[in-house]
Amino acid sequence: MPVNPELFDAGLKTRREVLGADYVDAAIANADAFNMPMQELVTQYAWGEIWNRPGLDRRTRSLLNLAMLTALNRPHELKLHLRGALNNGVTREEIQEVFLQTAVYCGAPAAIDSFRTAKEVFKEVDAAKD
Repeated sequence: MPVNPELFDAGLKTRREVLGADYVDAAIANADAFNMPMQELVTQYAWGEIWNRPGLDRRTRSLLNLAMLTALNRPHELKLHLRGALNNGVTREEIQEVFLQTAVYCGAPAAIDSFRTAKEVFKEVDAAKD
């Protein structure tokens, strides 16, 4: 059980709003005794504590995550947060600008991978609209 159930619940709400309830509910449902503590940690601290702080809006947090995940070369998390960024009102043009800036500060290979990942996500999002 999470250390702070109220913070966990607040984080779960935010996580669902940004990433989508289906994804989050599946992540929680598929957790076992080994990785449930990680789900609780991420939900409580990342989503409950950090994402709910008043200092930055969700759009800004999404833009920061896209840049950091590019720098860290984490394509799985990048896909997830691309969808979250779109849910938070970030435009494709803004995503493009983030990746162009990461090319200068993080290296072209990292940015190229992020552009490639974004194209995959955009294709999936567009197909779901049809």
